[in-house]
Amino acid sequence: MSKTFDLLFIDDEAKAGDLFARFCTGRPYRPHVFQRPQEALAYFRDNGADLVITDLRMPGMDGIELLHQIRQRDCDVPAIVITAYSTVNSAINALRLGAVDFLKKPFDMEELLAQVDRTLSHTLLEHEVRLLRRQLKQERGQRALIGESRAMREVYRVVERIADVRCNVVIEGESGTGKELLAKAIHELSSSPETPLVIVDCGAITETLLESELFGHEKGAFTGASHTKRGLLESADGGTVFLDEIGNISEAMQVKLLRVIQEGQLTRVGGVRAIDIDVRWLVATNRDLEQMVRDGEFREDLYHRLNVVKLVMPPLRERPRDVPALVQHFVAYFSDKYQRSVQGFDSASMERLMGYRWPGNVRELRNLVERHVVLADSPAMELGDLPGASMMPSQIDSDWPSLDELERRYILRVLDRADGNQREVAEILGIDKSTLWRKLKRYRNAEIGLDEAQPEP
Repeated sequence: MSKTFDLLFIDDEAKAGDLFARFCTGRPYRPHVFQRPQEALAYFRDNGADLVITDLRMPGMDGIELLHQIRQRDCDVPAIVITAYSTVNSAINALRLGAVDFLKKPFDMEELLAQVDRTLSHTLLEHEVRLLRRQLKQERGQRALIGESRAMREVYRVVERIADVRCNVVIEGESGTGKELLAKAIHELSSSPETPLVIVDCGAITETLLESELFGHEKGAFTGASHTKRGLLESADGGTVFLDEIGNISEAMQVKLLRVIQEGQLTRVGGVRAIDIDVRWLVATNRDLEQMVRDGEFREDLYHRLNVVKLVMPPLRERPRDVPALVQHFVAYFSDKYQRSVQGFDSASMERLMGYRWPGNVRELRNLVERHVVLADSPAMELGDLPGASMMPSQIDSDWPSLDELERRYILRVLDRADGNQREVAEILGIDKSTLWRKLKRYRNAEIGLDEAQPEP
């Protein structure tokens, strides 16, 4: 163990503490010895510790109460209890509060330190396992999501916060932004990624078929129901259900879903028996559910049941700095798939890719890269040499934009390069922040695609 560990030793007998400190000499331990539990607790609250060793019976505060107070500060720190008055009840209470061993006085100091070694080695191992599991979860989840723009970093931040919480999530965003990939990432980063993830496209299934697919049906429930069938919701029990394009379902289906979410039970079509299910609900839509609620097109009670956390996948036009990373990812994927020796696009083509507004978002970019890789005849691809390039906008110096359009393009490019820092952008442009804010607001009102800009302090 190369790390130096902080050990908290509490015993009202001064000699015990002195002896412990001497035995720690030459070991990777930094002892902090106290005779008064209150002083030890104050130190722990300010500094923490890697291990607590405490006597059980002490004046003012016994070891059980001390451990209880420590647990309120740190629920993971291990503890070793030493006492001359061990009882079954005290041992049980100490173990419940995280004690890993219970030594009775008199004890051999080498025996205590051997237990300290074992405890800290085990703690280190547990920490490394937790760290590895967390890294693996992050890798699994982030493989699906690419981009380091400001907008995507905000998505990552929220996903990290909700990773181990089985709360319901609404994912909004335009078509092609990657809402399904985000749902998969949330599931992969959860505490139980091995559980089922069931994906249902509500917009691609008719109303009658959707009910049967979700809830299942009993034999003879309708013409053609020759056998009993489990629904997708039953198959997802213990895991996650992702309902894509939930804004397309009828009011009748909304009522049935609300009942399942509220009660955790469903009834198959043609059945009478309630079946318990436990699932996490992720739903996605390219429509504004809040506006649909206001317009009476979506039930408010269902919306609030689902909308514990809302995530918005930004359109690709709002994160042009992510285009190169996405392009390289797709180039590598399709080069391997089609056995092509393609490295990517040349610099001029990449500039044009970053300047395009991508109405089809990431899906459109993916299709464009796939088409170019399939038809590529050299390692460096050029947009102008392949079908589909005529759809791309011309560069600034080769078309005839107005002065306002030139200004807009320049400001947006500087804003992207400055990672959205309006103060920095204003300094680069030589204008004050209020002027910049008004321009950004005007672009938003013209549906250029920026987030609602707010003046920075």
